Amino acid sequence: MKTKTVTKLFKKACLFSLALISFTSIAQEEEEKKWFDNFSINGSVDGYFRYNFGAQNDNSTAPTTSFANQSGFALGMANVILGYEGEKVGFVADLVYGQRGTDATFNSGVFDAAGNRTGDATANIINQLYAYWNVTENFKLTFGNFNTYLGYEVISPTGNFNYSTSYMFSYGPFSHTGLKADFAINDNWSAMVAVMNPTDYTENNPFDTYIFGAQIGYSADNGSAYLNFRYGNEGEPGEVGPTFQADLTTGWDLAEKFYLGVNATYLTTEDQGDADASGFYGVALYPQFKVDEKFTLGLRGEYFAEFEDGAGALVTDADSDGSVIAATLTGSYDIGNLTLKPELRLDSASEDTFPDNDGDFKKSLSSFVLGAIYKF
Repeated sequence: MKTKTVTKLFKKACLFSLALISFTSIAQEEEEKKWFDNFSINGSVDGYFRYNFGAQNDNSTAPTTSFANQSGFALGMANVILGYEGEKVGFVADLVYGQRGTDATFNSGVFDAAGNRTGDATANIINQLYAYWNVTENFKLTFGNFNTYLGYEVISPTGNFNYSTSYMFSYGPFSHTGLKADFAINDNWSAMVAVMNPTDYTENNPFDTYIFGAQIGYSADNGSAYLNFRYGNEGEPGEVGPTFQADLTTGWDLAEKFYLGVNATYLTTEDQGDADASGFYGVALYPQFKVDEKFTLGLRGEYFAEFEDGAGALVTDADSDGSVIAATLTGSYDIGNLTLKPELRLDSASEDTFPDNDGDFKKSLSSFVLGAIYKF
């Protein structure tokens, strides 16, 4: 009788131990799964075909904007974004490889005190690299290299409706390195302040000058608006005066299938000496109509002007002023994770800016682009 009792107790102890081990194993698996869930990996690859009408197609002629400016079949970039999002802290490592990425990180590398490159551009693969701390529910600090907060368009083609880019985006900032603080004022209003290296010097600061940035934002269920500022000396003190830029970015769903985005910007740089200040300004409209679940048709209509050769984007007149009107009609067709973007673009400048088939310069250029973007 005693032996049976001991046997029963032993069996119960074994079952309890097995249950405890199983529970502990499940708990550990759930804890590990939750821990790994904080990590993410996503990105994209893209390429395109571009053709000029009535102009050479040998890479010598293109709209004077960033990206999508090679002739024939060309590659964009491979983009891989690694991230960790903890309860309080996290990081983002945004890596790019290819022509679009190289163009976007053009000021990365090693520089001397005069701003001259002294080594290879080893950081050309880094689009963003930053860590952040959610100090409170409404206050966040970000430290490192992050894409600009100014403007309507972004570097990654997955974040833009048009495949080619605007003049305002191309001659504004791409990226910053520094410290920024984001504030959630309430459910609708937000603010940001930042101190940063000179614009696009993402790996170091060769000038011992700093840029100050600020933003005030409003968001609602059907859209948002952001008023952005930056101010500071972008080059060697005494040689280049301070730059000031104000930028408005907004977009709203005006109907179930109709969206309208607007971007307006003004930039001026003070000259050291008797010369006038230089700069540029512009405005762009981004109406989009959703035809069905897979196809959306959109237009970018942009007016861009520079004064005192402020952007270097166009051939200017005797007063160093020039302007351009650029209209880009883009279709966006989704096939799973693949998006095809055929677009027609017409750039019409105030001065003879674009070479034709005979090498003579004319005021307008029309072109076709077919972009292909795979997002994962």
